[in-house]
Amino acid sequence: MASASSLLSEERLLCSICLDVFTDPVTIPCGHNFCSKCINPYWDSGDTCQCPMCKQKFSTRPELRVNTVMSELANEFKKLVQVKASTPGPQLLEVDVPCYICSEIKEKAVKSCLTCLISFCESHLEPHRRVAGLKGHTLLEPVKNLDDRMCKTHNKMTELYCLKEQAFICVLCLKADHKSHNAVPLEEQYEKLMATNDEAQANIQKLIQTRIEKIAEVEELLDVSQVDSEKEEQAAVQVFTELIQFIQASQAELVEAIEERHSAIKQKGEEFLKELRSEVTELKSRSSQLEHLSQSEDHYHFLQSFPTLSKPPHKSCPDTDLGPDLSFQATRGDLTRLKQSRK
Repeated sequence: MASASSLLSEERLLCSICLDVFTDPVTIPCGHNFCSKCINPYWDSGDTCQCPMCKQKFSTRPELRVNTVMSELANEFKKLVQVKASTPGPQLLEVDVPCYICSEIKEKAVKSCLTCLISFCESHLEPHRRVAGLKGHTLLEPVKNLDDRMCKTHNKMTELYCLKEQAFICVLCLKADHKSHNAVPLEEQYEKLMATNDEAQANIQKLIQTRIEKIAEVEELLDVSQVDSEKEEQAAVQVFTELIQFIQASQAELVEAIEERHSAIKQKGEEFLKELRSEVTELKSRSSQLEHLSQSEDHYHFLQSFPTLSKPPHKSCPDTDLGPDLSFQATRGDLTRLKQSRK
């Protein structure tokens, strides 16, 4: 299976007419792909419709539809180019610059001329190598959008660099807006900055190494923090486990104490009830005997019995205090204050 990098290789995604990455690619009957904006003008300029690459002719002008698969691949490639262009370092994904002179199928440019402001393929560059008047032109590696190097104000090549404003200017700019500024030729500024390139690279590498060391330091701190956090978590769980066990034990003791107090009070209360009920029974018996005695006409028996029956028992009424208080108000108060302290 083809890799993603091979599917997005530049050669597969270039239109052979404009030598640029496909825009709205269409497939013609012979199977070749072209930009829609390229193949239509190409056919409009001729009497017959034929493939620019294999020269196959078509009796009727084919109906063109965008090749969605090729369009998606081209869009992905353009995104990769943009991402790579915004990434520091050497640019590995570059779209070839087409020759400006080629008419039909454009060849790749081998040089760009800063004097002519156009790019040439090997065959169309030949006059610059042969004609004396063209040999003095400044040639460089192919560059797209040479117009961007023109001064927008004076329509001249920006051959100078203003040190004060750090801007590209032309000779007329130097006489006008930059008259009092210090400007140098681009080549001079290039050589000056190139002389500091090694130092700049060294400084960057030093910064990279510093950041790498700092990353390692932070990662180590995070690892230590993770270990410490786990230890603290285990210790906290242990403390709260012991606290819960203590509370549960205290709760059991408190419940047992309450039950023991209640049992003692109940026993004492039942003894009081038994005694009181016994006294009530005795008093009722005396009352019944007195009632019966009052109906007797035997003077001797009355006088003999009445003094004893009429006197109540000398025992006082039992105290109703059953024992210690069952309330645990102080304990409840402590628990209430503990809950409020957590809010």
